[in-house]
Amino acid sequence: MVDAEAPVGVVGVGYVGLVTAACLAHLGHRVVCLDVDAAKIEALRKGVVPIYEPGLEKLIDDNAGRLKFTTDLDELLNACTVLFIAVDTPPSPSGDADLSRVQAAIGAIAEHGGERLLVMKSTVPVGSGERLMADLAATGVEGIGYVSNPEFLREGAAIQDFLEPDRIVIGTFDVADGDAAEELYRGIDATIVRTTVATAEMIKYASNAFLATKISFINEIANVCEQVGADVREVALGMGLDHRIGPHFLQAGIGYGGSCFPKDVQALKQLAGNSGYHFQLLSAVLEVNHLQKRRVVAKLKQRIGRLRGKRVALLGLTFKPNTDDLREASSVVLAARLRGEGADVTAYDPVIPAGAHDQFPGVTIVDDPLAALEGADAAVLVTEWSEFARLDWAAVSVVMRGRLIVDGRNFLDPEALFEAGFDYDGVGVGEVRAPASEPS
Repeated sequence: MVDAEAPVGVVGVGYVGLVTAACLAHLGHRVVCLDVDAAKIEALRKGVVPIYEPGLEKLIDDNAGRLKFTTDLDELLNACTVLFIAVDTPPSPSGDADLSRVQAAIGAIAEHGGERLLVMKSTVPVGSGERLMADLAATGVEGIGYVSNPEFLREGAAIQDFLEPDRIVIGTFDVADGDAAEELYRGIDATIVRTTVATAEMIKYASNAFLATKISFINEIANVCEQVGADVREVALGMGLDHRIGPHFLQAGIGYGGSCFPKDVQALKQLAGNSGYHFQLLSAVLEVNHLQKRRVVAKLKQRIGRLRGKRVALLGLTFKPNTDDLREASSVVLAARLRGEGADVTAYDPVIPAGAHDQFPGVTIVDDPLAALEGADAAVLVTEWSEFARLDWAAVSVVMRGRLIVDGRNFLDPEALFEAGFDYDGVGVGEVRAPASEPS
């Protein structure tokens, strides 16, 4: 059914689709990429990558001869029999995943006719693959195979995660379809997990929900540490040395964000509820993550009093470093809460342009960290961009009005801040004061 010599198609060139396409081209495949956004396709044809991901622009440039970008569905389907589906599945008002884009893409492919293998990269709820194929069968469509092949790409390290993955999950209804999908990954040394479609779908949700749970757990531990005088950084170190726990995702902070964790945890909770099961643990994970962002506002009010009329600088806006993604970023909630308290908010992020931004109404975004910090009564480190570790705090002390630095990621060096005359407040370490000078 599948022509091994034909190009591979990728439907949707957002974050997942574009990384997938570039990496498949790197593996030697010819790839045709389709998107409905004509401006995005035109930019990619000119070599302009619309997202920030380290190494992606070079990878696309290096493999330009094997990559084709189009808005023409006929052009894609006349060339390709294997199609990666990588369109958005945003949360609906109910909290379920919105599959309208997936359904539209599959419907258009089926209407065109011909034998196809659909490889689902989009994150869809458990049972979606079975329902999607049943819907096709009900309309008399034949000759379309289906593989669930969830992605596990970390923004900022997506190329490495694709080419050097911990595992490749392939869920199928038909063994031959799984064999064809597995062949596309030839050249990658990784454990292949062959399973059913429903199980593959659940592996994706369960993985993200567990990682989010670790983050919320260590944030709860951090909050207790502040009350009892313990240091969450050393607690996490001691915990992480236990091989049953491991060190990853034990970094206390102001909550997780991004395109996956918030959406997938909510969707899994909703899926469980729709099935008649109340997933109490995930309810707590979501609540902790929501409240963690608000704790920063409480810290500021405790330290500098009422925020009305005060200036607060935010260092970093993206949900994590090495990406330009603002989806569910802690900064969005934090900025809104600060504005709600009457604070004047300034911000700097290395990849967010200066000026007005729809997600930050009333926030002054500038193109230099010192400009953001000028006249500030307090500053909050929101995103642990490496350049913030190299800030000249002596220069900062000249332009800032106040002396409070709230380190929302436990990323900065307290001693460097003390030397520059600042007060330091981290997460799970509480207020850390400069050591008293020894008597002369």
